[in-house]
Amino acid sequence: MHLLTSPGFVFLVVVAVWLVAGAVLRGRSPRWHWYIVGYPRTWLRISWSWRPVCVERGLGISRTAGRAMVGDLMVRGQDLRPVVPRFWIGLPTGTGLTVRVRMLPGQTPELYAQASTALMHAWRVHSVRVTSPNRGLVVIQVFTSDPLAGVVVRDVARPVLAEGRAPDRAVLSLLVGVTELAQSWLLNLRLMPHWLIVGATRSGKSTLIHAIVVRLADQGVALVGIDLKGGLELAAYRPRLSGLATTRQEAADLLAAVLQLALDRMEACKVAGVRAVWELPDPPPPVVVLIDEIAELYLVTNPKDRDEQALRDQTAVTLLRLAQLGAALDVFLIVGAQRFGAELGQMVTALRAQLTGRVCMHVSDKETAQMVLGDLWPEAVAVAQLIGVGDRGIAVAADGEGGWVRVRAVLTSVEEAAAVAMATAQLTPVLPGIDRPWSRFGGEE
Repeated sequence: MHLLTSPGFVFLVVVAVWLVAGAVLRGRSPRWHWYIVGYPRTWLRISWSWRPVCVERGLGISRTAGRAMVGDLMVRGQDLRPVVPRFWIGLPTGTGLTVRVRMLPGQTPELYAQASTALMHAWRVHSVRVTSPNRGLVVIQVFTSDPLAGVVVRDVARPVLAEGRAPDRAVLSLLVGVTELAQSWLLNLRLMPHWLIVGATRSGKSTLIHAIVVRLADQGVALVGIDLKGGLELAAYRPRLSGLATTRQEAADLLAAVLQLALDRMEACKVAGVRAVWELPDPPPPVVVLIDEIAELYLVTNPKDRDEQALRDQTAVTLLRLAQLGAALDVFLIVGAQRFGAELGQMVTALRAQLTGRVCMHVSDKETAQMVLGDLWPEAVAVAQLIGVGDRGIAVAADGEGGWVRVRAVLTSVEEAAAVAMATAQLTPVLPGIDRPWSRFGGEE
């Protein structure tokens, strides 16, 4: 009887029940398995490995010099007991946990970001992400599994946002997917007017563009398309397009017409004494320019053809001016590409600087990920490279708050996009100087 009530026996019973519960819940309820078994185990790993990892990765500092007198000789070496940063492990969440670290004097968040791979392996988790929301504080977000893997997002009609934030469904704020934090992915053109979407073939780039078009179609926005693949991609939206170009000459003319429209809006704002077009008494409809493959605009098939080079340069200049002037004039760019780099031609880097909204899906080489993300978030390049060929729709994207987040676009087929375009065709604005493509493709006005 005394044995049954001893602390050691009770402890063994508790451990046995814990192990049995873990084995039962592993297959039946992975979420509860994480809360009951996974979280305590990860908590112990973090606590036990924190000091060794900090020492190994140079995150500890020496309070006193490692030196001693041996006879008449001064012996120097490393401090045997370096001071490591203090940390606090947060409560478990559905995707993992959060570790808050108080940085030591002289440290920067980049040191912890460089050690993220070591932390991931030491803690045996899927991934870690390092941010610094406050001065002197580092937040290490720990993901025990990939929340986007195997998830096909089909319905995001009801936004799920961070606690305390109201859903933002204003005009030009598009709900196009979910984030790895189980929140809605909002692509807000008012906040970030120009977007660059890069991904290899079958990475989900077209699916994201379908989702964008579907959510813009009922907002009274003018959609202008440039598809130099003969219209194979964007022609599905032609009932809802205010303009469509399928050749390089048509693209140059269409961009020139949109630029002239922007300049006219600028003049109207000057006359009315306002700084933005939506402040006008009768504001014109926003214009969103969709470019399916920007490389085709910069491609020169015959280097000796001066006319072709002049057309390319003219198009590049017009596109750059639209990116520089369009935000306050309700002219927005959504640029798609399989590869985006300086080898495309002149002014590509200048255009990239204006495309502050970035989406990087699976790409075939590090240089493309570096070109898309490296100038804003160098630490996100390695994360983008981990997106596999089969991870369609998964991307690293701007979060609208100056940082980045892993996202997955809502599954939107071309048939669904075409049906929505047909149903909302009557909402298509007519832009001055631009002919609608509907009649040119056999439709009726």
